[in-house]
Amino acid sequence: MRHGEVENPTGVLYGRLPGYHLSELGRKMADRVAVHLADRDVTYVVASPLERAQETAQPIAAQHGVTVASDDRLLEAENVFQGKTFGVGDGSLRNPSHWKHLTNPFRPSWGEPYIEQVVRMMGAVTAARDVARGHEAVCVSHQLPIWVTRCFAERRRLWHDPRRRQCSLASLTSFTYQGDKLVSVGYSEPARDLLPRHLVPGANSRRGARGGRSFGA
Repeated sequence: MRHGEVENPTGVLYGRLPGYHLSELGRKMADRVAVHLADRDVTYVVASPLERAQETAQPIAAQHGVTVASDDRLLEAENVFQGKTFGVGDGSLRNPSHWKHLTNPFRPSWGEPYIEQVVRMMGAVTAARDVARGHEAVCVSHQLPIWVTRCFAERRRLWHDPRRRQCSLASLTSFTYQGDKLVSVGYSEPARDLLPRHLVPGANSRRGARGGRSFGA
């Protein structure tokens, strides 16, 4: 699961910075997913240690009478633009010293290599699968690590156009296993109707300033 909306009035790429919590809407998203999963056989809930992920996991864990575990492997991707706004004008791209970080989108040159994200994320998923063996687990993480892990599972290339990621706020990317074998990948958006209009695919409106969309969150 990707975490819910974050309170980020200045629109920075918060990355792994501490102190970024769910907004009121983000808490509603987390509650919505908890209700959506109420009838599922969830026995293990684990999240990235960042506040927004822990807060998203909390109502799901409470719904199933378990505590939220933490796994550093579910962390957001490292990014050199962390703590900055991203874009032209008053964003990071205005500074020529930052351009060197945009030379290789295939790695990517601005942050943690895609394959390294996949390795740690698959480790976390495998560990959660084993803890919840015979039942279901919920792992709460962040957009980019979730997306590249899905791409890997579906045997797609890891480099991509960030605008085309299918991983909205509070969405569920589901891995189904038979024994140790991954047999299917699914995707759903239980909180779709709560998404701000500029984040709904096909909505004809400008993007707002609630965070770093291009590099995940």
